[in-house]
Amino acid sequence: MADPMSALSAVRPPRRPVLLLLACLWLLLSGLGGWGVYWLAQQAGIADLRASGEHRMDLYAASLEREVDKYAFLPAIVALEEDVQALLRRPDDAGLQQRVNRYLEQLSDRAGTLSVYVVDSRGKVKAASNWRRADSFIGEDLSFRPYYREALRVGSGRYFGIGTTRGEPGYYLTSTLGPAPDRVQGVAVVKVGLAQLEQSWSAVESPVLVSDENSVLILSNRPAWKFTTLQPLDEATRQQLENSQKYNRRALQPLGWQVLRELDAGTALVRLKPEAGASAASAVSAASSAGLFLSQARPLASFSGTPWRMTVLSPLRPINQLALSRAWVAAAALALALLLVALQRQRRRHLREQLAARAALQAAHDALERKVEQRTADLSAANLALQQEVAERVQAEATLRAKQDELVQAGKLAVIGRLSTEMAHELNQPLAALRTLAGNSQRFLERGELEVARGNLQRMADLADRMGRITARLRNFARKSRGEPTRVLLDDALDNALAVLEARLSRAGARIECKRQPQLAAWCDANRVEQVLVNLLGNALDAMRDQPHPCVELECRAVARQVQILVRDHGPGLSAEAQTHLFEPFFTTKPQDEGLGLGLALSADIAQAGGGSLQGTNHPDGGAVFTLSLPALPSTALADTRAG
Repeated sequence: MADPMSALSAVRPPRRPVLLLLACLWLLLSGLGGWGVYWLAQQAGIADLRASGEHRMDLYAASLEREVDKYAFLPAIVALEEDVQALLRRPDDAGLQQRVNRYLEQLSDRAGTLSVYVVDSRGKVKAASNWRRADSFIGEDLSFRPYYREALRVGSGRYFGIGTTRGEPGYYLTSTLGPAPDRVQGVAVVKVGLAQLEQSWSAVESPVLVSDENSVLILSNRPAWKFTTLQPLDEATRQQLENSQKYNRRALQPLGWQVLRELDAGTALVRLKPEAGASAASAVSAASSAGLFLSQARPLASFSGTPWRMTVLSPLRPINQLALSRAWVAAAALALALLLVALQRQRRRHLREQLAARAALQAAHDALERKVEQRTADLSAANLALQQEVAERVQAEATLRAKQDELVQAGKLAVIGRLSTEMAHELNQPLAALRTLAGNSQRFLERGELEVARGNLQRMADLADRMGRITARLRNFARKSRGEPTRVLLDDALDNALAVLEARLSRAGARIECKRQPQLAAWCDANRVEQVLVNLLGNALDAMRDQPHPCVELECRAVARQVQILVRDHGPGLSAEAQTHLFEPFFTTKPQDEGLGLGLALSADIAQAGGGSLQGTNHPDGGAVFTLSLPALPSTALADTRAG
């Protein structure tokens, strides 16, 4: 038993290092909680930005597609004009050229394009909508332009570039001219400006940009970003673009952004650094061009022949600010909660100290009383343990007897299961006969032959009685024994066992030889004796299953104060191993699927429980013989029987 004074001395205030450690732990937990809330809020904000960015990209892509599709049909209209076709056949006809110029001028004014012009098969501009201007395209050699070459190669084309004459960016739509696809006389070119579309995008604060196959920004709501590159260009690519004059010798400086982390395909966190970028980007204000952004990009699949890619940048600064404010609130709330927990713990500790002091005084007062009570409890416990042991032994004996009865009944049901096939066969024949006799009786009644029908009905009644006797035998055998000894005639026990096995004996063709003594009786449980006899007879039949004419010998006799029943078969007999383990549970010489090795063990237990015994050995003349010994009828029971 613990000393009460030691309990008082154990309650001490915490030392300074412990308080310092607890303070550090408090700060650490508060910081971790705030960081967790910050991370969760940031992820939720990024998810909302992604959904909003996807929606914006859908709107921007749809507006760009509508803007370009408005002019997609113009090259084909130019190709259908008869004066245009005639001009390509007679390029020196000045009057015809003048009419085509006016036609192209009117078409461009009505459609709202930058220019519309016709190029012959050698790349010379023959007519143009800007023929009145000093910098007209007429007479220029455009054979080096990619959109012209693409039209000659595939029949039509789309191309974005900067004009070599006026330096004006635009989207080129082309279509070949000629009577047949294999006889190209020229190319119709429509140049479309996208400045109006970019102006509609400029109302949005978040940057949006479109890059071409060279990662050059060709469209953007940030004018200073146009014709910069998302990635630095190598020297070979720069030389190729210089030769094609696609961007009219623009500098094509890098935009100056850095990919911080890829979230998934087309989505990343980027940082814009205008101070490290091109001079064009330095003119943009820091609020719109610098900082962290969520970049979402997707290819514009609807623009065949122009592998463009649209990118939407969503600023992360509002998301981070909101997440930071929530993190501070969460950290403060967690810190306050931890302080409340600490105060509550300190209060409980103070209460424990008071209770410990009171308990120490009470413990000193009750120490002697507990010792006396302990001694008394020890004696009471020893007495109770002895009583419990006696009760457990009684319960164990009762449980053992109940389990033995259940095991005997289970063995009996197992025998019934093995006999089910023979019983079913035994009942099928009377049932078939009943069906036939019933049908015949119906026809005899219809004919009026009442005597014949009466005879059939009598035969049906006899068959029903036979079936009743069969089921009654099986029911009597399956009946659970009450375990009380009575006067049992051995002749009746043998007859009942043979009746249960009647179908199996008939099917095996077995011959039964009985040596009986009339009125020889035993003092036992009749139902259990019949179960032992059924097991012994069944084993005898199994031992002679390969013999054409099996024979089982039965003998009843009286020996001293016992009566005996001998069951002998004419089989191969018992081996040395079988005699050694004959009555052991689960030992069997039968195939695995024909027995569990419990029949003889249960039979020996039944005989022993009834005051008798069961022995097995080999007969001198061959085969095995089992002797069931049972107590003879007591004198008091014999006197009662005679008086009755």
